[in-house]
Amino acid sequence: MIHHIPNVLSKEQVQYFRNEMAKVEWIDGKKTTGSLSANVKQNQQLQEDHPLTQHLGDIILAALGQNPLFTSAALPLQILPPYFNRYENGETFGFHVDNAIRWIQGTNQRIRTDLSCTIFLSEPEEYEGGELVVEDTYGYHEVKLPAGDMILYPSTSVHEVTPVTKGCRIASFFWLQSMIRDDANRHMLFNLDQSIQNLRMELGDAHAEVVKLTSLYHNLIRKWAEI
Repeated sequence: MIHHIPNVLSKEQVQYFRNEMAKVEWIDGKKTTGSLSANVKQNQQLQEDHPLTQHLGDIILAALGQNPLFTSAALPLQILPPYFNRYENGETFGFHVDNAIRWIQGTNQRIRTDLSCTIFLSEPEEYEGGELVVEDTYGYHEVKLPAGDMILYPSTSVHEVTPVTKGCRIASFFWLQSMIRDDANRHMLFNLDQSIQNLRMELGDAHAEVVKLTSLYHNLIRKWAEI
């Protein structure tokens, strides 16, 4: 399931990110990918170990920790520190699938990539092309969101970034391991949680049906969670 998470970063935060990024050097994105993806990858990235990458990544992780829609959709167990990329002058990233397992840089820790995340840091009108195209059971979905918004989609999906023919597309990208491995189960829990939230506003937290559904939600997490 594909989820649009709006306003992960404020416009002020996006502007701060852009200002700081303009001060540092970008590297060839092929230096940070596997041999197969390198054949279709043409972009630029901030160095993974650069202090700015770590600083901006921490801001994103803090924002996600305060975002209930993200938590409901992802049910995150571990989040890989965010990276940053840039596309311009026809750069693109052809159709590919993300690696199933990724190492957390500087550690011996690995995560299973259940969900892929992209936070857009350029407004749609700043560039032409550059759509994130995600293939799933229902076809191809083109994504081009306002700056500060995030798209969340299963890492099992084949996807691409189309060529940027004008302007510059800047984004943050990263992966996470969910407590709920199965995408269908995770989606059912998301729908159940959203229904519970709506009923809480309508009926109150103490209503018997709200309590029953909340109990069901947590018992399903107990049944399916891998922690």
